[in-house]
Parts: sequence; structure tokens; C-alpha cells
Amino acid sequence: MVFSSLEFLYFYLPATLLMYYIVPARYLQLRNVVLFLTGLVFYGWGEPVYVFLMLFTIFVDYLGGYYVDRFRRSGEECRAKAALVISIVINIGILGFFKYYDFFVSNLRHIPGLENLPLLNLGLPIGISFYTFQALSYVIDVYRRDANVQKNFTSVGAYVVLFPQLIAGPIVRYFDIDEMMRDRRETVALFASGVRTFIAGLAKKVIFANLAGELWAVFRDAPENNRTVVGCWIGLICYGFQIYFDFSAYSDMAVGLGKMVGFKFLENFNYPYISKSITEFWRRWHMSLSTWFREYVYFPLGGSRKGTGRTYVNILIVWFLTGFWHGASWNYILWGMYYCVLLIIEKAFLLKLLEKVPAVFRHIYTLFFVLFGWLLFVFEDLGAGMVWLGNMFGSGVSFISQETIYHLTRNLLFFAVMIIAATPLPKKLFYSRYAGSPVLRNAACAACALLLILCTAYPVDSSFNPFLYFRF
Repeated sequence: MVFSSLEFLYFYLPATLLMYYIVPARYLQLRNVVLFLTGLVFYGWGEPVYVFLMLFTIFVDYLGGYYVDRFRRSGEECRAKAALVISIVINIGILGFFKYYDFFVSNLRHIPGLENLPLLNLGLPIGISFYTFQALSYVIDVYRRDANVQKNFTSVGAYVVLFPQLIAGPIVRYFDIDEMMRDRRETVALFASGVRTFIAGLAKKVIFANLAGELWAVFRDAPENNRTVVGCWIGLICYGFQIYFDFSAYSDMAVGLGKMVGFKFLENFNYPYISKSITEFWRRWHMSLSTWFREYVYFPLGGSRKGTGRTYVNILIVWFLTGFWHGASWNYILWGMYYCVLLIIEKAFLLKLLEKVPAVFRHIYTLFFVLFGWLLFVFEDLGAGMVWLGNMFGSGVSFISQETIYHLTRNLLFFAVMIIAATPLPKKLFYSRYAGSPVLRNAACAACALLLILCTAYPVDSSFNPFLYFRF
């Protein structure tokens, strides 16, 4: 079930909100139970068998947090650390088995004598990378004393299976949500803000991400003898827009849904395409994942406190894991290493040089390298990716064709709107004029209603409605 589906919009969401608000506000623990059970229903809608895997993960981390807290209180630091390590090993083991078993086996089969190792062809549990990291955050934060242990199993379960961010993020650290699990206030203003945020994300997904994805598919699926240099560049740009609007839309909808039930999640995207360096780009893109790796991997490894060489090694480890987290394929590892090299170069000397360059050129530099990053990301078949790269620079294809001109001119306005929508300008204009004007407030409500109608009509008329990050 996806947020932009009719089942979610007109069945699951109203039913969940009704059950949640039927419970009086003073019974917060019972409201957490509602979120826990409805989160399981949401997850089980698409993959009922893997609900049991999720329950096992929750049980492991509930016990892990309990024993970590118990041993730390009694001064048994070694036992507390052992409980933490056991939780981490079990969580990473489950993730590794389902997501990476076939990857490792398929590579080991190239070694003489191991050709007959069996592939399991297991279906990947939706969102396992997200909810595993989130579950680990609970045990680690309890161990660090950054958060209080939860004595109630359903509260830990509600945190892990909280339906707004369950299967595609943002990755909510327990540290950030601890107090809200115990004491939160749902208000009309917060609920209304959540509705606006959700509908804005829904429109971003349906209007921008889906249409950009359809245009990318047109260029990607064209026969090689029909490709052109301009078409390959436009196609890859369309993919860059698709993945941004798709994932940021889901994050916006998750933030909006969280507000509807009293949670204030941190933002996950901060207009990354306005960045003027790769370093800045990764401070703005998928911020919850970057924060998770920084807090739970980079800093524990020593961060930048142990000398330049160790800093670069730590960056290498983090970006290898970041790439591998995205998928069990060599292209994701290369994608992570690609950004590792760029970030190390910037840290070593390039950032200082970029400060002396006009902002427009820094922006072009950033978008150029980000675009080639998407080339590595989108083609799991590295050979096909290299062919596409060659086509972008004229290898075996013409510069432009009538068909390319047709698609370009037909979508010029759409490109212009997407470019503007990827900047803070619409939000600034809205809030600068919206805050003090009842007329504009009413107009905004009417616009939200109209967008909801349009976003409802689109799924009815189209079968193209994926969320790209579900498969991670």
C-alpha cells in the first residue's frame, strides 16, 4: 500500500485516524497500541508473511533495550555491551540474510569449486533497510543513555512500525522521538499543518515524480539505434528529478502524517539541488540516513578526531556502507565509492578553492557530478550504464532527432515548473503571504482540496505509481 493509492487515502488513513482519536488523549499508551496494530496492518497489507519477521525484530530490540538498561543500572558494563552487540548482530544478520545472501553467493560462485552454491531468490521484505536501522537506533540510544528504556513492548513496536515512515523513511532515531512516545499533544493547528504537508507531498509525487518517471522511461526504453546525445542527457536529468521528487514526496507525506497523530519528525530533504558543493548536497539529501551513519558509524569510528588519514578511512567505511545499504549490487557500491572520492577531494582542498569561484559555477559543478552519480545509481547493469555514458558523449548516436525535439518542446513548461519546485521559492512565497491573510489561508485550503481531487484522479487513470525507495 502506497500513500498515493486510493486504498490508503480513502480507507486505511481515515480508519486509522478514527481509531486513534476515539481513544481519549489521556490514554496515550492505548493510542500507542492503536499505532502499533495499525502499523502492522499497513505493513502486512503488502507482505503478510514478513509481519512475523518484523515482530521478531521488535522483540529482539525490546529485550536488547531492557537488558542493556538493566545491566547498566547494576554497573555490569560488559554485560550491557554484550546485550547491545547481540541485538546489533541479530538485526544486521537478518538484514544481511534477506538482502545480501544472493549477492554474496552469486559472486562466490565464480570461485572454482563453489559453482553449485544455491541461490535462495528470497523476496526482499519491504522497507527492511529502514526499519532495521530504526530498530537499532532504539537499543543504541538506550545504551548511550541518550534515551530512556521502554518497559512496554507495544511502545517499542509502535516506534518501529509507525506507519508514516515505516517502509521508506525518514529514519527516525529513537533519541528524537523518545519524549513524544511518552507525552505528546495533538492540536488542531498541528493536524491542519500535517494535512497541508501531506497533500503537498502527494502532489509532488503524483504531478512531478510520476510524470518525470514516465519521461525517463521513454528515453531509457528507446532502442539503442534511436538514442541521441540530447535524449540521453534529458533522460538522466528526468531520472534525477524523479528520484528527488519521489523520495522527498514520501518524506513530506510521512512528516505530514506524523503531525496528524502528534509527532514532529525531522525534515529529510532541504532542497539538495540548490547545493554548491557535493558536501553541501549530502547535508541536504536524505538527511536522516546521513545523520544515522554519522551518529552510529562515523563518530564511533573516531570521526575526524584521529588525524587526516584516519578521517579518510572513516569516510571510506561510511560511504561503502551507504552504497551497500542501498542495494545488493556492485553499482551501489561504486556509487558510494564515487561520492567517497568526491567528498575526500573536497575535504582535502577543493572546498577552499570553490569558495573563490562564483556561485553559479559551483552550482553547475555540483549538479554535473550529482547527475553522473545518478547514472551509477540507476543502472544495476554496469555495462548498460557505460553504454549510456558513451551515448551521452556521442558514442554511436546522433546528436538530436525529431523525436527528441518533440519530447523536449512538449515538456519545456514541465521542466521549468520542476526546476522552480526543486527550489525554496514556492515555499517562501507561500509562507511570506500566507501567514497574515485570511483570504490566502482560505485559498490555500481550497488549493489543498483541489490538489487532493487531482491526485485522486491520477491513480484512477494511470498504472504508473511506484515509490522508488520501497525496494531499499
